[in-house]
Amino acid sequence: MQENEKENMQELKNQKPASPLKENGGVAMEGHIRIFDPETGEDIVNKRNAIHYENMSESLANSVGNKTTGFIHEIAFGNGGTNVDPTGVITYLPANSTGQGASLYNQTYYKVIDDNSSLNTDPDRNKITVSHVSGNIYSDIVVSCLLDYGEPNDQQAFDNTSNFNDTYTFDELGLKSWIGSVNTGKLLTHVVFHPVQKSLNRLIQIDYTIRIQTLTNLTSL
Repeated sequence: MQENEKENMQELKNQKPASPLKENGGVAMEGHIRIFDPETGEDIVNKRNAIHYENMSESLANSVGNKTTGFIHEIAFGNGGTNVDPTGVITYLPANSTGQGASLYNQTYYKVIDDNSSLNTDPDRNKITVSHVSGNIYSDIVVSCLLDYGEPNDQQAFDNTSNFNDTYTFDELGLKSWIGSVNTGKLLTHVVFHPVQKSLNRLIQIDYTIRIQTLTNLTSL
């Protein structure tokens, strides 16, 4: 073997394999909530919500890693998201979206909306669906929750309260994960809105959409 051939062979041996291309894509999430009267179609609340990114990232990892925790299991309702002064002026508190122990300001009710859970008493009307169209870089998680006439069972008869601190005059809600027992999961989302009373004479439907998008070409709800 000629000397220059030996040098070429040694140079090839010293070369390192090419590094794989660095992935520059990412994951983004956004949420939207609609609260409405399912009989009339009238919108009561229609707005975006805050994502708790730390808790959500852990939940996504646990769910994709098949660790039997982290998936959406409940929707929590509370009445501590606003302050209403005697003249009716509403002050909205910021959404709680940091700290693993984050919670609603004052949770007063919750409902299981995981339709695979034995704790869900009405999976036909309280459920989670996943929507994806082939070719899109996003998928939607759609949470549906119905507060029927008779729930909560100790609610007031009519939606005419003047007490904005009433237990079932809701002004905040959020989705919570399953971590092994009911009503103990981590807060994944939080939204604050104007007070809405749930009473015996009205139905309230909640449609809660979480969009998960990959790569950099993001599509809004």
